[in-house]
Amino acid sequence: MALPVEEWRLCATRCWAALEPALRERLAAASLHDTLRLGCGLLRPEAEVAALRQLCRRARTEKEPAAARFYREEGNRLFGRRHYGAAVELYSRAAAHELPGSPEVSLCFANRSAALFHLGHFEVCLEDIARAESHGYPGRLLPKVLLRKAECLLCLGRLQDAADALNMVENKIAMDGIMTSPTHQTLLKKLSQLKIKIREKESCPEPAQKACGNVQRTSEIWEENDSISGASSSLSLNFDIERGRHLVASQDIQPGQSLLKEEAFVSVLCPGESRLLQDSSETAWDTRVTNADLYCHRCLRQLLASVPCHGCSYAKYCSQHCADVAWEQYHRIECSLGALLLTLGVFCHVALRTVLLAGFEEVRRLVEWSHDGDKDLCNLEARCKHLGEAPRAGTRAIPGCNDDGQYQSSYQAVFNLLPHAEKHSPEHKFFCMLSVVAICKQLQGAGLEAAVLNQESSEKWTKPKACGKTSGELSPELKTMAEAMLRHVLQLQCNAQAITVMQELGSGDGAVVNKKPLRLATAFFPVLSLLNHSCCPNISVSFSGTAATVRASQPIPSGQEIFHCYGPHRCRMRVAERQQLLSQYFFECRCQACLDELESDDKSVVSVRNSFCCPSCQAPIQVGEDVLCCSNEACAISVSRVSLSCRLQDLQQQIKEALELLRDRKADQAIKMLLKCQMDAGNFLSPEHLLMGEIEDHLAQVYATLGKWQEAARHLERSIEIVEMHHGPSSVEIGHELFKLAQILFNGFAVSEALSTIQRAEEILSVHCGPESTQIQELQEMKTCLSELPRSILQRT
Repeated sequence: MALPVEEWRLCATRCWAALEPALRERLAAASLHDTLRLGCGLLRPEAEVAALRQLCRRARTEKEPAAARFYREEGNRLFGRRHYGAAVELYSRAAAHELPGSPEVSLCFANRSAALFHLGHFEVCLEDIARAESHGYPGRLLPKVLLRKAECLLCLGRLQDAADALNMVENKIAMDGIMTSPTHQTLLKKLSQLKIKIREKESCPEPAQKACGNVQRTSEIWEENDSISGASSSLSLNFDIERGRHLVASQDIQPGQSLLKEEAFVSVLCPGESRLLQDSSETAWDTRVTNADLYCHRCLRQLLASVPCHGCSYAKYCSQHCADVAWEQYHRIECSLGALLLTLGVFCHVALRTVLLAGFEEVRRLVEWSHDGDKDLCNLEARCKHLGEAPRAGTRAIPGCNDDGQYQSSYQAVFNLLPHAEKHSPEHKFFCMLSVVAICKQLQGAGLEAAVLNQESSEKWTKPKACGKTSGELSPELKTMAEAMLRHVLQLQCNAQAITVMQELGSGDGAVVNKKPLRLATAFFPVLSLLNHSCCPNISVSFSGTAATVRASQPIPSGQEIFHCYGPHRCRMRVAERQQLLSQYFFECRCQACLDELESDDKSVVSVRNSFCCPSCQAPIQVGEDVLCCSNEACAISVSRVSLSCRLQDLQQQIKEALELLRDRKADQAIKMLLKCQMDAGNFLSPEHLLMGEIEDHLAQVYATLGKWQEAARHLERSIEIVEMHHGPSSVEIGHELFKLAQILFNGFAVSEALSTIQRAEEILSVHCGPESTQIQELQEMKTCLSELPRSILQRT
């Protein structure tokens, strides 16, 4: 959720409506500084504060031992059913809910290590065993865990370490005395077996495994820009009244060329909607998996065995290093505010973390600087007038640049992103102000003000006590922080960058991996924010953790502006839909794609390809408002738009049910349902409709799970034809589809077809994702493996 929950919005709306008209007028015309000064005392304890307190009960971020027991028992149940991946996730939840210093947390780590061992993640299993030991794992159970450690080391080829672990087991058993229980006998038997395996491996060492081909990594030629942090020397920073700050090609640029590599100044993981309970009376703990369980809350790496925060049950990290850095930089302050931040939404969370990372002194410096020209600095036209002719002399006077004329990925650059305060509705601005004031009052009430102002060592941490002091007047320092946070919340509506990741769908245990893009986090990228929008962009953006890389997706001649797509793309939406969505950015898009579509009398490509056809004769249907008529004069049937829309919704529901059957491993039933959906769709959707392509894609997925590679390839090729009609032959969407086809052809030993598909997929994905991307590496490994097959097999294919 980017913005606060709806109940809080309604509460703020009632507060706004209850204000005196004169005060509303003053707030509507106020600067950010005056908005905070006028509105800081409007958060009423008996109304808004009480409502927030009630809403926060729906977001569970405290540590709950009862929840830990529940998740551990559920993990044990799934482990017994050999669902090891799901068991790992539940053991991680259990560890997150255990109290610091509790001996029970060692059981969570030990149990998780067992599931990781069965999944073949031996290195991570060893890390969990070490965690279990350091957290006081019971001595009577230790031999079993040490045997698992020895087996991991044996599988990793670390024979001496494995032998040392077995010696520790023997010593432990000897110290405990002779035991004759069945469990003890099982341990001794396992110990004996592992000793034999070590001796066998020592006498017959395994030859070093040859990697499947030596994948050639091509290093990109990169010359960094002297004036723009992380940008290529092929770009220049310009500024004018119409386009504001923007980047332009200073030389001819080729497709696939890297233009920008930037680490996010700040990022916050999007938690997922299910983090909030629907009702405060709910007591059952949620076992659904969200982003918050799958990715590191600091670096956004995918989690396998998370390290929990010692103060809350929400934050999870990929390593102790990430946990420690996050704690030092911001989480020691955010930790006790977890429920409030989840209630107020990601934008408020990003705003708080931004000022914490910047530090109070830098925040105060820039806030005070903004007061000198507060009436002008939020207004683009006024900024240009203020700059005068300065840009002609260089970049020094361009907002966000330092005294040396450099535009860096810094807090100064973030602060200078436009908040468009004068364009937001007064009610929305008031709503955002109440939200940031609520955060600052909670900080003050929890005794965290000194930590926020960098006046307290993070080493002297004790969990802050919940305090009812939220109704008091904010200190001048916290008002400064609140003003900066309000600025950032308003900025995010136009400058937030979604960090996306290709996430696997389903269990991920099939031969063909199906992935879809997922919004993972919200971030500030001050340099990336320099790019203006086009519905037909000339770049692609890819992410690795919190780092963004921008590459040219087509040839860009010298002097042409670099354009990003903010979401609405000409291949996905009609011009009217795009213009409506882009209104949140406070500009009317005048890109070439929009101008061409607005000036043309023809229907948009999206309208034609995603249209209905006549249910009677399958001829195209002429578009109308409420009633659609067949274009075939001999038929001339008419049908209501509502009935066709309902039919489309029913079809989409049936497709969902078919995919549920596939997840339940009922592939034959899934095929029957999808084929029926395909027949129904052909009766009222145009052959080029994207849903027709999706059905073909799903059929390919089901046939691949059955190992019917030729059938899978046939359906996926049809899907690719439709995707290409919509997105073009060089689009990233086609690249992802070709990657799936390459997997199917590879598994089906269709060598020549696989090699040609791999080559085309490589050419497209290297442009959009770069030569270092995971998909490119997998394609190269497949190509090498196919090339190394015996000539007799190659000749038969």
